[in-house]
Amino acid sequence: MSRRRTAVVLLVTSLLAMSACGSDKKPDHSAALPATGAPTASATDGPSPTAAASPSAGPSASKSGKPSPKPSASTVKGPEGTFVIRPPGTGHGAAGSQSRTGSTAVALTFDDGPDPVNTPKILDLLRDTGVKATFCLVGFRARDNPGLVRRIAAEGHTLCNHSWQHLTDLAKKEPGYIDWDLKHTNEAIRAAAGANVPIRYFRAPGGNFTPGLIAKAKDMGMASIYWDADPADWNHSKDSDDAAHIKRVIAEVKKQVRQGSIILSHDNKQPDTIIAYQTLIPFLKQYFTLEAL
Repeated sequence: MSRRRTAVVLLVTSLLAMSACGSDKKPDHSAALPATGAPTASATDGPSPTAAASPSAGPSASKSGKPSPKPSASTVKGPEGTFVIRPPGTGHGAAGSQSRTGSTAVALTFDDGPDPVNTPKILDLLRDTGVKATFCLVGFRARDNPGLVRRIAAEGHTLCNHSWQHLTDLAKKEPGYIDWDLKHTNEAIRAAAGANVPIRYFRAPGGNFTPGLIAKAKDMGMASIYWDADPADWNHSKDSDDAAHIKRVIAEVKKQVRQGSIILSHDNKQPDTIIAYQTLIPFLKQYFTLEAL
């Protein structure tokens, strides 16, 4: 009996020893671990439901689903007091002509030249202030002042066809005459500035555009430009003297200009316009980007 009990005790002891040895061996999970440097998955992998639902993920819109409101005017303070900067507007000029630049930049345009006295003065001012403009040239004046046409092009300004002799009823003329007028004007400009000089724009005398006139200019590779701001610098009847005229032109430009404006002015026989722009160009550069069309 004692031998049997002894054998049982020995068997139990042996089993307990084997169990203890097995517990010392740790499981090998190395095969389940990622290779060194490989990305590990996390609970945040994949598209985030929150980010996908964020309004910033798509076009800006209000909670009602309507488009966000257009930019509003802003008031800024400058050396001359406060000034309201209006955002670009919408719409077109006469008969669908282009009345704005298509960006926030403002374009200066000078019509009816080149003038042998005043055009060099406005070119000097533009050069000294680092501004490029658009010159709408009358054909016979381009023919008579080729050196000025060359200078306008050489100094990086944009050339615009303003008809051969500034007939305000040009659109009412026979199609054959209109064709001759615009082509002859382009020929005079290119004879002075170079055969390959680009003439991308046309402005009807007096802004008297019609769909037919715009179509004719388009056939010749020219877009038709109107204006967005007109200080009527050619009209001296409103003013008592030159000083009053200059003051009014400055005030009108400041009142009418907005982002994207095309400003109408004249260099031919308008010395007061050049004086007005001595004040206007620094003012406009302070609040806007000025560029040629």
